[in-house]
Formats: sequence, C-alpha cells, structure tokens
Amino acid sequence: MNTIYQNRTPDFKTVSSTVKALEQRYPFIKVESIGQSHLHRDIFSLTIGNQRAENAVLLAGGFHALEWITVMLLLRLCEDVCLSMESKKPLAGIDIAKGLSDKSVTFVPAVNPDGIELVLNGIDSAGLLYRKVAEIATNSLPGQGKNDELSVNFDFSPWQTRWQANANGVDINHNFDAGWNLLRKLEVSEGITSFAPRQFGGYAPESEPETKALCDLCRRVPFRHAMAFHSQGEEIYWHYGRHTPEKSRLMAQVLASSCGYTPSHPSGLASHGGFKDWFIEAFHRPSFTVEVGKGQNPLPIEDFLPIYTRIQEMMLLSIVI
Repeated sequence: MNTIYQNRTPDFKTVSSTVKALEQRYPFIKVESIGQSHLHRDIFSLTIGNQRAENAVLLAGGFHALEWITVMLLLRLCEDVCLSMESKKPLAGIDIAKGLSDKSVTFVPAVNPDGIELVLNGIDSAGLLYRKVAEIATNSLPGQGKNDELSVNFDFSPWQTRWQANANGVDINHNFDAGWNLLRKLEVSEGITSFAPRQFGGYAPESEPETKALCDLCRRVPFRHAMAFHSQGEEIYWHYGRHTPEKSRLMAQVLASSCGYTPSHPSGLASHGGFKDWFIEAFHRPSFTVEVGKGQNPLPIEDFLPIYTRIQEMMLLSIVI
C-alpha cells in the first residue's frame, strides 16, 4: 500500500511535501533541485537505483500546465518503485530491486510548476508575473487588445481550462532546440507571434529556465533513453528526424503492447520543438512521448487510478527494458 503519496491535485505545495516525505522515508532516494522556474519554484528530480552505473533512464512529466495528471502518475510510480525496492517484492511481476541493481531511474515529475500552479490555484499564484499573465490572457481573447487598466481582480478562471504555458507565456514543449526555427514559422502562420497561453515556443530555444534545467540535467547525466509524459490520446511517439535510433520503433512497440496504446507520429505544431525531439537530436538515443488517457485536458482526477493501473507495467518496462 502507498504510505506517502496521496491522490491529490499536484500543486507546488503538494509536490514539495510529497518529495520531502519520500526523501525522509526512503534514504536510498537522491533528491535534487535541477533548477527553478520563473517564479523560483524548485524543479525536483528523484533518482533511485545504482547511481554509479552508467545506465540511467529519465521519466519526466508536467510539461504542460493542464496535463498535471502526469505529475501524479510519476509520483505514484516513484513511491511504488521505492516500496518494491524496500520490500524486495516484485511490482507488476517485475523484480525492481534486481532491475535497478545495475541501473538507475530519475523522475522529474513537474517540469512546469508555475503553469500547473496557475491552472490549479489561479492567477494569485503568479506573484510578480500577475500582470503579465493577465495581459497574456486578455490579449488572447478574440477582439481584445492590450489592456492598460487591468484590475487586480482580473478573472482568470476561464483560462484554468486553457493554459498550457509557463507563467511567462511560453510553451515549454515548444522551447527545445529541435526544428525550432521550423516550428516558429508554423506558429507565426497560425497567428501565434508572442507570449500566449499555449503553443508559443519563445523567441529562442531554451529561453526558459524550466527548459534549460531539463536540458542541463540530460547533458550532465548520460540517460540511455528518456520518457516524456503528456495527456491525452493513448499514443506513444518515438520518431524524430534522421538520428532516431533503429531500435526506437521496436521499443515503442513493446511499450505500447503492454498497455494497449498506439505507436504514432505527432503532426502540425506538435512536430518540432519538443523534449523528445531534442533528446533524439542531441544524443542520438531513444526518447518517447507518451500521451496518457483520453478526453479533454485537464483530464479529471477520477481518471488517475484507471490510467495508472493501465500504464504501470509500461512505465516499469521503460525503466528496465
């Protein structure tokens, strides 16, 4: 049974307290802050396993504000892995303690803590970026121009079901240096030319501290492959450009077959600039985007346990495969 993780929406307070509790309960976890967001919230990493072995895997989530359910999935998996390590009992039929004897797994559950906080707790969580967030939201409404008289009582609630970016109005998963110039042209063709609630990739790749923190982690740790969790669609994306390893297709098929998801390819504005794309381009190693669940973001919290139950084996296979 789970002793620490609670099925609560993952605002920053909840994520921070969960990470701290896991660190205190399981001394074999290595917890770090790999960087901070625009609003100085820590971006946590949790590493389990043989950290001396050059055989590491990365699982990251919470890139998009509305996709906070992915944070819950990774925190839950992290504790389940810890429980299995401690008890020496298999998890989903997999001997985790043996599997991590010569490798490690690093979880980065919430890459975009500011965006998630906006969606869950509203515009007051934007602090010093309150006015910028209000301006971005106002200017994104049809027929609205720049509003120089924004009220401190600005109604952000309609955007709590639309906002995907960080608190700076940059979509983190458009901000990685992989086909970024092509993506920028696509954004402009769609009328996305400046800071926006979604799909604006910034004015340069890695312009955002959240993006840079994850890239710097990957430059520092030679992950053999990386998993990026998003919602929704029940698909696994595995290919990007000519540097995609040959084994990536088979790995995607194995992962997909374990949970009934479909190996696929993104299209349109999702074709470039993502973390999976950058990882493949930068390191010529496998990387995957997993689109969990089906429905409209944000997926309801009631979907969490059914999604987790369905993809738990797939996530574990991604660690030991």
